Amino acid sequence: MELRTAASPKDVKYYDTQRLREEFLIGDLFQPDTIKLVYSHIDRIITGSAVPVKGPLALTAGDELRAQYFCERRELGVINIGGAGIITIDGKEYKVDYKEGMYIGLGSKEISFASVDSAKPAKFYLNSAPAHKSYPTVLIRPNGTPEDGVVIIKDCNKVELGTLEESNHRTICKYILPGQVESCQLVMGMTKLEPGSVWNTMPCHTHDRRMEVYLYFDMPEDALVMHYMGEPTETRHVIMRNEQAIISPSWSIHSGCGTQAYTFIWGMVGENQAFDDMDGCAMKDLR
Repeated sequence: MELRTAASPKDVKYYDTQRLREEFLIGDLFQPDTIKLVYSHIDRIITGSAVPVKGPLALTAGDELRAQYFCERRELGVINIGGAGIITIDGKEYKVDYKEGMYIGLGSKEISFASVDSAKPAKFYLNSAPAHKSYPTVLIRPNGTPEDGVVIIKDCNKVELGTLEESNHRTICKYILPGQVESCQLVMGMTKLEPGSVWNTMPCHTHDRRMEVYLYFDMPEDALVMHYMGEPTETRHVIMRNEQAIISPSWSIHSGCGTQAYTFIWGMVGENQAFDDMDGCAMKDLR
């Protein structure tokens, strides 16, 4: 497990490109037969991935958590951006297809990831936060498959925003949030930009009560996203490629503009779970 310490906005304004990338970019996710985890001191979020190819991968706490098992004091959100996969939790199997997700609650002891077809491996993206209460484990299917009596299935709360004229026509799919899939503090979802749209989260905002991590994907090899961060009056950018993630402190804006349409997963942890609790930044004030 890789450790990332918190960063002060007073220091970040003096970072060069390489230092920005070292502190905030997570660029080596989705390695075959590997569970990759990055532990950030910013609200104690863990961002990671699991790509099982040859066989199942077991999620363990490692020395960094000082816990008997990963979810002893944590909750976990998972979204699959690869081939069909299977998540096994304390002996119970859940089939998780492309863009389906799971919320795994506090106290889940044995968690493993597998692929249905090794030629098309699953790519499980992980966000985890400290938890104080156990909520039910939930399989989340965006297409709204009815409950089948085996697992709990929830629809995604979909919201369409923006316009093509403003280059930000997008659909937000909320996977984990109060009133739908309950959690202690983790909020998680996915935003898909429509063809011809390239901007996300603009006009931009900060939210001092929560930090956020973005994972950009559904991008061809020659595409990129210019991810903007920093204080509104001290903005910086980081160039993002396909299947890379970036940590956004609560004091930082988090917005992006791509060379073409893309999809990104957002995960938030912190003081509250109010999706609309944000501090808007006027376009005229950005520098």
